[in-house]
Amino acid sequence: MAVRSFEITRRSAVLDGRPFGATGAYEKIVGVLRFGIDPTHPANQAIADIGLAPRSAEGLVEAAADFYLLRPVDPARGKRRLLLDIPNRGRKVALGMFNSTIRVPDPTTAEDFGNGFLMRHGYTVAWCGWQHDVPRQDGLLALTVPVARGENGLIGGPVLCEWRPNSRVDTLPMADRYHIAQPTADLSDPAARLTVREHAGAPAVAIARTAWRFADATHVSLAGGFEPGKIYELVYRAENPPLVGLGLLAVRDTAAWLRSGSAAAGNPCAGELDHAYVIGVSQTGRFLRHLLYLGLNEDEAAGKVFDGVIAHIAGARRGEFNQRFGQPSLNATSSVGSLFPFTDASAVDRVTGKRGAQLARLEARGTVPKIVAVNTSAEYWRGDASLVHSDVEGTRDVAPHPQTRLYLFAGCQHTPGTLPPPDADPNTGSRGRHTFNVVDYAPLLRAVLMNLDRWVTDGAEPPVSAVPRLDDGTGVVAETTRATFTRIPGARFPDRVERPRRLDFGPDIDRGIVHELPPKIGAPFVSFVPSVDADGNDIPGIRPVELLVPLATFTGWNPRHPDQGVPGDLMSMLGSTLPFASTRAAREASGDPRVSIDERYGSRAAYLERAREAANTLVAQRHMLAEDVDAVVERAGRLWDFIVRA
Repeated sequence: MAVRSFEITRRSAVLDGRPFGATGAYEKIVGVLRFGIDPTHPANQAIADIGLAPRSAEGLVEAAADFYLLRPVDPARGKRRLLLDIPNRGRKVALGMFNSTIRVPDPTTAEDFGNGFLMRHGYTVAWCGWQHDVPRQDGLLALTVPVARGENGLIGGPVLCEWRPNSRVDTLPMADRYHIAQPTADLSDPAARLTVREHAGAPAVAIARTAWRFADATHVSLAGGFEPGKIYELVYRAENPPLVGLGLLAVRDTAAWLRSGSAAAGNPCAGELDHAYVIGVSQTGRFLRHLLYLGLNEDEAAGKVFDGVIAHIAGARRGEFNQRFGQPSLNATSSVGSLFPFTDASAVDRVTGKRGAQLARLEARGTVPKIVAVNTSAEYWRGDASLVHSDVEGTRDVAPHPQTRLYLFAGCQHTPGTLPPPDADPNTGSRGRHTFNVVDYAPLLRAVLMNLDRWVTDGAEPPVSAVPRLDDGTGVVAETTRATFTRIPGARFPDRVERPRRLDFGPDIDRGIVHELPPKIGAPFVSFVPSVDADGNDIPGIRPVELLVPLATFTGWNPRHPDQGVPGDLMSMLGSTLPFASTRAAREASGDPRVSIDERYGSRAAYLERAREAANTLVAQRHMLAEDVDAVVERAGRLWDFIVRA
């Protein structure tokens, strides 16, 4: 067992012992997990540079992860299910997604637990740090790892940073957001390169070395400042690469320990869990795709770890999760996250001659879990999600693996929309040309988890995959929808839609070693977006109540705000709400081709009746839970008030 010890730093009752329905009370356990990983074990050989890590006296590679657990006080009243939530950039996500609450680092109040969904249904919920460059602040969960050392001492190599500022700034950190940067090895390095692109898809233009400098080992400054909307890319040399890939083993081995570790070894869940599920959202959805691609669903004891996987809003990407000098938070299109293969089944890229499959290693080991991959319209419009289920030439659909379900949450943006929507993305400060998408897909995601559980425990097949397809015309080239959207008053169709390109990082990329940065760029892959109806709303996929009885056009894309530069490019991850006219007169006055709200529904009461019918239809299709119907209808009323009174 790779978990060597568990140090509890805090243990307390949740909400002073207040019960969550039939499950009863919960407790919170916080501490540190310490790992001792055998670098020679076959189950660990996929980890980049593991053979170059320092070893303990026992010959093990050591790491330590922050750990957080919520478990039923009386396990007999729980569900005997583990849900491991992989922290997104150190932050807990599952409570926000399933309990419909605000994400907080240390859930303490009743508001922090939202509707109590996961607790009411008896889940044991755990988090472990996996990311080495997350600072230990503000309740973020991190992983401490060693650095690799070569036989002759230090290991050096290239690092790439990418930025798109929303305002003019003179200096930028050499890391994403608040993360710990990999320092430059030489402040005066003449080989370091800074380039700029005017917009997405534009050629990179070198900035003279005399015009920029390293302000210190982890910051770069540009004379005259970095301009909003432009895309900057820095390549420099670093030393002492952390073993980034140990994060994959930390997640695997934490789940294995909670599931089968003994009480004598300090496992607080010993004997309490029958099944283990894992969810990754956005960055960590890509992390899960990478874990599956590497075949890491088997621990050192040859036991299958995860029975079920939810890879949410990951698109077709993986990431820098097992790379020398990898930056796990980097989401650049020119990173290793955009590499072939993309589909579960074996595929061939006829341009490069490469062959591969996302689940090939798991198939060979017989450890394929049940997998549900969910994407929103946003991941299709960023250019990659359709590659999960179509060939890279864009000629045919590819059937999902029998152990996989693929779903599009139609008309949704990357994360659930809120009422009212914010003026700017709270993570990045980015603003859109349009009002942000307000569709809340959390009820659909709750049904996904319950369907996955029944699939694992009872063999009950979930609803069939629902994604845009080429054979029925519901998967279309993004630019073909332009005419529909440009007819909508106030809508701004993007000038450009990006698509992943074939990338060459050098001959050792399969070992996690990059030689070419930036990579050599080849031909783009062919990708698609959902087709739309006359209103501009997505046709394929699982359509939430907001699309079944629409008050607006809801998209997964939103152009950048002109004040933040390059308004012809799309924002990252945010969608749009384009309201219908309230009345026929208002529609005709503006030239809006979409039928008005009054013409569609007549009254608020009639609209809410239609919303309830739509919600019940989703329940019958097993895409929504009956317990969510009243809340969904109540929100529909608030959406009416927001749209009609806007």
